[in-house]
Order: sequence, then structure tokens, then C-alpha cells
Amino acid sequence: MKLLQSIFTGRPLIRALGRRYFAANPEEYARRNYANNLSEYNTVIGSLTGQRKQFLLRDVYDDMMLDGVQPSREAFHSLILGSMKGASLQDVLFFRDEMKSMGLVPDVALYNFMISSCGKSKNSDLAVQILEEMKHYEVKPNGQTYMCLLNACAASGRLDRVYAIVRDMTAAGLGLNKFCYAGLITAHLNKKPVTEDTTIKILEYVERSKEWSSVEASSGTAETVMMGVTEEELYNIVTAEYSHRRGGFMNKQLTVYHVAFHACAELKNVQMMDTLLDMLKKDERSPDLFIMIQVIRCWFQSGDIDRGVQAFQDFVESLRPPVPVDLYLALIEGAMIGHTTKGMKVAEETLLKMNSSGYFLNGKVGSELLLAAAGEKTGEYIVANLIWDMMRAQNLTPSFPAVVEYLKGLHARDLPKDDERLMLVSKTCNNLRTRSGGAPRRM
Repeated sequence: MKLLQSIFTGRPLIRALGRRYFAANPEEYARRNYANNLSEYNTVIGSLTGQRKQFLLRDVYDDMMLDGVQPSREAFHSLILGSMKGASLQDVLFFRDEMKSMGLVPDVALYNFMISSCGKSKNSDLAVQILEEMKHYEVKPNGQTYMCLLNACAASGRLDRVYAIVRDMTAAGLGLNKFCYAGLITAHLNKKPVTEDTTIKILEYVERSKEWSSVEASSGTAETVMMGVTEEELYNIVTAEYSHRRGGFMNKQLTVYHVAFHACAELKNVQMMDTLLDMLKKDERSPDLFIMIQVIRCWFQSGDIDRGVQAFQDFVESLRPPVPVDLYLALIEGAMIGHTTKGMKVAEETLLKMNSSGYFLNGKVGSELLLAAAGEKTGEYIVANLIWDMMRAQNLTPSFPAVVEYLKGLHARDLPKDDERLMLVSKTCNNLRTRSGGAPRRM
């Protein structure tokens, strides 16, 4: 029956065979099957997205097809949304094409998700093509559509297109809100080469953004709100990852400042950062945690370890305990830039302080730190070893790229082949390689 279903749903037979073992007994089949009906599949899709396992959505969809379950419009919404959150443009376009092949035309919300995905992939050409596709299907763009397009073009540094969109919005009587100014700043940041005009323009747009009224605070549609998508996520603002967090991590009224301070760190421009801090003070605003992190990053990116450490200490003194773990992580990441002896010592001391204070690394953060620490070419590899040990103590396995680089660093230190750490890391690396579909390798 499954074989017939795979043929009559129009799916390639070889794809079907790759996903199922038709001789499996009922118990084995049930174990491999994601769900049995549309309602259960919708639950699975939402759960995978919530767990950030969007890479499994294609597999779930294949399972639906093999089970003969017809995806609803709502199911495609969840699949495309999940793929957008996972920054998988390829999957977004795949689900769009599948949807259209079933006679379902995407609505404006889905097209906005597609354009947003183009922004994540810095593919402004495709974003423009998707807008033309909307017009072809007579799907009317809304304010969010143009905001997604503006920020998609900004991610690619296409300042010419950003200006054109702004002109069109102004001509249509649409006011420029904070996300427009954020896009303009991002476009200048990403446009190459960087010139003196870049700093001037960024500061100019921060100043001009103050004309924006909080009455215009949200252009979010009921649908995006219902689906749990913040505007920061939809427009790929630098604070997107933190937009669901509470506890004062970021003040959403400071969006333009967030993007501008992030630009300071990326450009290693301490002078612009000081100017922005003065502007913030004149506005009678205090830096939120996101801005604090960008200030620390800016000092470290510019190569001033002492000022970076001092900025961290000043911020800590201004806060009520406990110290947010994000500040510690910003200090560690910044200190490891360039892998200087002084910076690696700061990173080591901070990790030890975190550990003694009861802070823990999660899999994502631990992997990122290990990957950064693994780049240390000289020295005793203390920081990388410490991060590995902290993750092992929590039964966490770093990402495959992080383990590969860490193993390279261990080999570069000419450890004996029977070294306990070397053997364990090598075994972990081979296990991760096998899971990812590669063959084990002798290291």
C-alpha cells in the first residue's frame, strides 16, 4: 500500500524507498513513523520548530506523502515558517513549490516568510523575484512585505535597492518606522567598501529615526503574532535571536540603537560607539544588555583588551546580581579574538569564575566557544580543554565542526597516541562523522 501511495502522490519511487523499509514489522514501522494523521503531523512540525530541529522538516514531509496524508494550507504555513526560522532557503522554496503543485497559492504572510528567508541567505535578487511572483498571482503586498524586502536588500549591501524601496514607500504615503532606519543602517554597514561616509550616514539615521513615533510601533499582522514570529525575526534585525527573551535583555524602543551599536562592533569603530553613547545619554536612555554586549565587543574587536575588560566590570557594577551569563560570554568571546596570551588568560579566568558561580554552557554556546578556542595555534590549549571538560561534565557533545577543529589543535600539539583526551575526542569525532553520513576516519 505504501508503494502505491508513493506512486500516486507523484513522488519519485527512489525517494520513497530511501525513506522506508517496506518489510519492517508493524512495531518497527510505528517507531520510524512520525505521525498517523494531519493533526498529529501538525503537532510534530510545531514541536520540531520549537526544538530548533528544522532540518527534519523535509523528512516529516516525506513521511506525510508516504502515508498519503494531504498537507493543509496550515501545514504548509508551519513548514515554511519552520524552514524560515532554520534559515533554510532551499527548504522554503521546496515547500512553496509543493504547495503550488497542489493548487494552493501562498498568501501574503507566506510570501513575507519567503522574502525574509532570502534576507537570511543574503539573496536580494531572489527576494525581488518573489515580489514579482506575488504580483503575478495577484497577492497584494502589505507593509511587512516591503519591510522584509528592504531588509533583505540591506543584508546584501544593496544600498541602491534599499533607497528605491524607501522612495516607493514614501511616494505611497507610508511613513518610515524604526525597522526602515534599521535597514538603512544595515545596508550601509554591508555595502563595500566601507568609507568615511558610512559612519556619517549611520549616525544620521539614528538621529532621524527619533522622528519615528511609538504610535507606529508595530506593523505586525495578526497572523505573524499568532504564529509567534516577532518583527525582529521577520526582518532579520540583529536582535532577532533575543526578541522573545524577557527580563530586560533588550528595550524594543532602542531598535535603531541596537543596529547602530552592532555596526560599531563590526566596523571596530570606537569613536562612533562613543558618539552613540553620548546620543543615548542625551535621549535620557540607559544602555540595555544588548547594547552593553556590543560595547564590549567593539573594544575587543578593535584590539583593546584592557578597555574591553573594564567595560565589562563597569557594566557588572551597574547591575543587580546575578550577572547575566550573556555578559560573561561576550567577555570570553571577545578576549579570544586573535588568541593573544593576555586575551586567552582573561577567557580562562572568566570560564573558571562562571563554573564556580554555577553557570553552565548549553550545546550551542559551548560549541561556538570551543570552535573559537580551537583556533589557538600556540600555548597549552588551556581554554579549549576547559570548555571541552565543562561540556563533558554536563553530558553535552559539541557540534561536529567544533570537535573537528579541536581535534586538529590536539594533534598539532604532538600528544602521544594513547593520550586519554586525544583518544576520547577522536572517538567523538568519528561518531559524529558517522551520524552525518560520512565514513569514520583514522586521525
